[in-house]
Amino acid sequence: MFFVALATILVSTSCGTTQRVPITGRKHSLLVSDAQVLSLSKQQYTETLQKSKLSTNSANTQMVKRIGQRLATAVENYFRSNGLTNELQYYEWEFNLIQNKSVNACCLPGGKILVYEGMLPVTQDEASLAIVLGHEVAHAVAKHSAEQLSKQLRQQYGTQVLSSILSASGKQDLASIAVYAAQTGFSFANLKYSRDNETEADYMGLIFAAMAGYDPRVAIPFWERMASSSSSSSQSDLLSDHPSDAKRVAELQRRMPEALQYYNAGTTTATSASTSKKNASQSTGFKVNLKK
Repeated sequence: MFFVALATILVSTSCGTTQRVPITGRKHSLLVSDAQVLSLSKQQYTETLQKSKLSTNSANTQMVKRIGQRLATAVENYFRSNGLTNELQYYEWEFNLIQNKSVNACCLPGGKILVYEGMLPVTQDEASLAIVLGHEVAHAVAKHSAEQLSKQLRQQYGTQVLSSILSASGKQDLASIAVYAAQTGFSFANLKYSRDNETEADYMGLIFAAMAGYDPRVAIPFWERMASSSSSSSQSDLLSDHPSDAKRVAELQRRMPEALQYYNAGTTTATSASTSKKNASQSTGFKVNLKK
């Protein structure tokens, strides 16, 4: 069903649209629309969950969902603040913890994110887990899946061949595209991003984590732990096609001052709000519960 739907999309899609990636401002051209990719993603996400076992650890499951929702809220606030409210219709955030010892996490378009239990011993704390989820959220926000799919199509057909196929409407052409899709085996769940995509997701994830109120400085020791874990038999897909460990850490350090501005701004606002509530409580005689 996934490949049949993909074939239909290829026939109905135009030459694509050029969009800018939030946070970085990078331009990329996509051959598939947000609505089309989201539809495919939801289908594949359901199939992936059916083949997986959800974690039975309620505390860890709730932690993943809690952190994920904070990140999703930060992203949504960013969209609204930057005139991108219309983009929100293409995200249906969902975060799940899977029974699997692999040091891994993955993201499907539209905000369907899976974390494997093997990741938790490496993250060690909520802030580091926020770095992981921020990285995955960033893949969704940057539309890296659609970008990689578009790139595969261009590489497979070439501009002229692709143009002729997309303009065709006969059943034979539809069958040919379906065969192509089956042969390439494109899968959101197993997608390998490029080094540039991974570097972009690191940067954006760092910013989103800071926006959500998590200290971005934990990213450095976390990624160092990830580098160490990659030598094990259960290495992570987060490290697929990744920049060297030294370059990754160096780039995160370069971006850290910007991330800390978001983090410090959030903590300052929270402190000011708490102080105002405390003063109001003292002046009126009412006790204010500051716990969320």
